[in-house]
Amino acid sequence: MPLTPTLLWFRQDLRLQDNPALQAALARGGPVIPVYILDDEGEGKWRAGGAARWWLHHALASLDASLRAGGSRLVLARGNSRAVLRELVNTLEAGAVYWNRRYEPASMARDGAIQTEFAAGGLDARCFNSALLNEPDAIRNKQGRPFQVFTPYWRTCLTEPVAPPLRFAPQAIPAPASWPRSLELAELELLPRKDWGGGLAEAWQPGEAGGAKRLRQFVAKAMESYADDRNRPDLDGTSLLSPWLHFGEIGPRQIWAAIKARSRESGVFPPGNGARVFLSEVGWREFAHHLLFHFPETPGQPLRREFARFPWAEDPGSVMLRAWQRGLTGYPVVDAGMRQLWHTGWMHNRVRMVAASFLVKHLRLPWEHGAAWFWDTLVDADLASNTLGWQWSAGCGADAAPYFRVFAPVLQGGKFDPHGDYVRRWVPELARLPAAHIHAPWQAPPAVLAEAGVRLGENYPRPVVDHAAARGAALAAFRQLRADPA
Repeated sequence: MPLTPTLLWFRQDLRLQDNPALQAALARGGPVIPVYILDDEGEGKWRAGGAARWWLHHALASLDASLRAGGSRLVLARGNSRAVLRELVNTLEAGAVYWNRRYEPASMARDGAIQTEFAAGGLDARCFNSALLNEPDAIRNKQGRPFQVFTPYWRTCLTEPVAPPLRFAPQAIPAPASWPRSLELAELELLPRKDWGGGLAEAWQPGEAGGAKRLRQFVAKAMESYADDRNRPDLDGTSLLSPWLHFGEIGPRQIWAAIKARSRESGVFPPGNGARVFLSEVGWREFAHHLLFHFPETPGQPLRREFARFPWAEDPGSVMLRAWQRGLTGYPVVDAGMRQLWHTGWMHNRVRMVAASFLVKHLRLPWEHGAAWFWDTLVDADLASNTLGWQWSAGCGADAAPYFRVFAPVLQGGKFDPHGDYVRRWVPELARLPAAHIHAPWQAPPAVLAEAGVRLGENYPRPVVDHAAARGAALAAFRQLRADPA
């Protein structure tokens, strides 16, 4: 008797290499029907933002091409995941549904309901881990509770074995006798209606091949100096792997294995300080998922509950928020980061910290405003990492930066963009300023500004707030919070 088909439900695991759900489907035997369902309603408030949807469009096109090379294809659908899968199971008389896990609260609830329903109906309904080195609930402190500080969390993770990636890359995927109806990719309406994606296309190559290429380049060229260069936005010193990781076009086990392979040259793992520091950044991603799993309310609420009473500043008409979003704060390194974000869908991590600190401490605007803007404009927008990053900046999350630590934009710019090259690229109206003045143009002599063609208040704004005054107001607000024990 021929085996019944297996539905292979793709989500944030858009790759063929090291894909445990795919391997399990092939091992089961019989036809495999890959399907992707755009379920915006099921994502709730956290449906993919504009930049992520652009990436998703191209990632799905790439995945479909890879599947077709193996004699298969990607079936596209839109709507309620549970209902679409149920209809496909009935239409195809499928005997199994396999998928790889997601860890956002809404996804976990939905997946649990789907698995319960299908298993009760006699289907083989199974999910697998393709996204993390460790399951979020697998790492606990000595008291059996979740960690809230990164260093002991990661130290514990490093005592756990890391499974090697599945080297299996299918040459052929068994197809059904007839394919179910599929939407055209354009019908998912993922691409922006405005001409906003041009900068994204210049910066990125979505798809499994693009992620593998970037990993090879990073390990070969930038990893050794990563510990020193990762804070320099003017250099190509970071991995840039975050969007491929988010969409599962590359997995953390593959990254771990690539670094381990490099260590064979030296016989030491990690092979150097750069690799060690980079792996710890992978660890921060793991930590973010650990926190989201154990504290699922944090995308909308501070982990430190007292911060729900924080005295945020008023912003009539969202004037300050719009200045920050548009890169018009008058602080060049902040503005450069926000413009890089808008153009490329990505921002250097050091600058993310400076820009986030500026919003919540200089402007004293709620961290949720920043998280929402990043969610819509980042190609690597990830609920776990976005939540951890913003609560860290605001001082209201796990292992957070102390609220009294206020990044000084001028000092940060001078330290990490010492020649001003990053600012010149993204704030071209300041390009002719000498490095000594580019991070604080309002302090430059009038003759220097005139020679550089900078007219403060006309072609580049004056600072929207004074650093010293804003820092003092932020610290006063924090003291007020601590003095109010309610």
